[in-house]
Amino acid sequence: MSGPQILGTVDDLRRVVLEQFIDELFLTPPIDREVVKQLVLETRQLQVDLKIIPDLYDGLGWRAPLHAIGGFPVIQLRERPIPGIGAAAKRVTDGVFAIIGLTLTAPLLAVLALLVRIDSPGPAFYASERVGYKGRRFRCWKLRTMSADADLLKEALRKDNEREGPFFKIKNDPRVTRLGRRLRQFSLDELPQLWNVLCGDMSMVGPRPHPVDDVTRYSVEHLRRLDVKPGLTGLWQVTARKDPSFERNLALDLEYIDNWSPWLDLEILFRSVPQVLRGNGE
Repeated sequence: MSGPQILGTVDDLRRVVLEQFIDELFLTPPIDREVVKQLVLETRQLQVDLKIIPDLYDGLGWRAPLHAIGGFPVIQLRERPIPGIGAAAKRVTDGVFAIIGLTLTAPLLAVLALLVRIDSPGPAFYASERVGYKGRRFRCWKLRTMSADADLLKEALRKDNEREGPFFKIKNDPRVTRLGRRLRQFSLDELPQLWNVLCGDMSMVGPRPHPVDDVTRYSVEHLRRLDVKPGLTGLWQVTARKDPSFERNLALDLEYIDNWSPWLDLEILFRSVPQVLRGNGE
């Protein structure tokens, strides 16, 4: 026999239970709450176990963990992208890499900072307000690669944006200094962000942090990339760095978030080294 076998209606419960010698009864959604209350009373009189299968929401709840909050059962349909233990391990690893990186590159940073001051008027370091984990703002440090008035000129240049979506980028940005182009080519301008990693604002690996004015142009769906700390490097940097599409950037960021593991972080870090040495930065 194929297909469901109907033995009766809810009103036939007593007869069906006795005729079929039923020990357990399972309720599946959707089911009216008043019917559930009625069945609880009847199965109690009949000494039959009653179990309810929760709504699986078209498969989203399949194999989902079940917890209890205040004595109430709760199905967890979505977990934090990086669980607590993983986040703690990632933070420790970030701290170790940042300390080693800052120690090894300190002499180079000092020389580069001096060259930046000589190359163009203005400070050696530039602090840009960026948006990080859960929308928290922080000062993202870089070696200055643009003229000192670069921020004031940005809106006037936005019409020339070569990226798609809220991300702003111009290949031949007139604000970039001569030395700045070389620093960007080999990502040397981002070395001070090791300090951001050490302070906990950033991670070694994650989505790149965007400026505040770019984030204000996000749609609601874009905000998912803020579910983890921004990174010094990321999956987009080692996969499609020159792709102008913000949606491609976003897709790779979400792929990283959804599939995070310590091994993925290590893989991205190792893949970043040849990218830097080849001078693929802009």
